[in-house]
Amino acid sequence: QVQLLQSGEVSVQAGGSAKLSCVAYSYTTNTVCMSWFRQAPGKKREGVAAIDGDGLITYADSMKGRFTISKDNAKNTLYLQMNDLKPEDTAMYYCAADLRLPCDPFASFDAMDYWGKGTLVTISS
Repeated sequence: QVQLLQSGEVSVQAGGSAKLSCVAYSYTTNTVCMSWFRQAPGKKREGVAAIDGDGLITYADSMKGRFTISKDNAKNTLYLQMNDLKPEDTAMYYCAADLRLPCDPFASFDAMDYWGKGTLVTISS
């Protein structure tokens, strides 16, 4: 059974950094499309970034500059490096996998095939 296991809750002060991870079980990250999404309190869920099997990366326009998606295929792990964090980055962050090819970097959260349970990121001012 496919599982995405996300790292634990993060609490950081504004201006700080954090790195989220998402370990994939029962498939390899070099063959699928993987994405990060987030949902802030009271707001709609939004895409953050996506990476395909070949390492091609797409960022949501509002996420460019401070967020970096990456993966380690040897560890079957997806990462999200977040820098210069702001209180408005407070959200539940989800990793997700899409097994369909070719990858659609703009696929919605609901269109993905598998999801992690989420990592709560809290940024204090």
